[in-house]
Amino acid sequence: MWQLGRPWWEFVARAVVVYAALLMMVRASGKRTIGQFTPFDLVVMLLLGEAVSDALGAGDEGVLGGLIAAATLVLLNLFLGFASTRTRTAEEIVEGRPVLLAREGEVFVEVLRRHRLGQGEWEQALREADAELNEVRRAFLETDGTISILKRKNR
Repeated sequence: MWQLGRPWWEFVARAVVVYAALLMMVRASGKRTIGQFTPFDLVVMLLLGEAVSDALGAGDEGVLGGLIAAATLVLLNLFLGFASTRTRTAEEIVEGRPVLLAREGEVFVEVLRRHRLGQGEWEQALREADAELNEVRRAFLETDGTISILKRKNR
């Protein structure tokens, strides 16, 4: 149970590689993947965890190897969280940038499509902001997948 089938550093290296690869894949899949999960998204995320479990453990079924890999993942997450609060570059690499979806009542349909936002999601965001399209000054797809709407000021 406490014997390692591989050198300890291999578990650390595997965890770093898997963490970096999954981070890139999730970032490449878009902001909506990170936001609210649909049942499909949840299933994909669960399967990703299962798919990489062997890569993390290298076939070692001992407790110690799993704990080393888990500790490495937690430390990487803490490090990236720390780095992203200290530098703008790290924050943009990890979290991305907000995307402008609409300005002065004009919706950028191609941007909505590129980020896989449906008409229903856009209309829901308008309802949540209690706004009509002609009241929209700016609308953004935030880095967490939510849509924020800034309304024009009443004159």
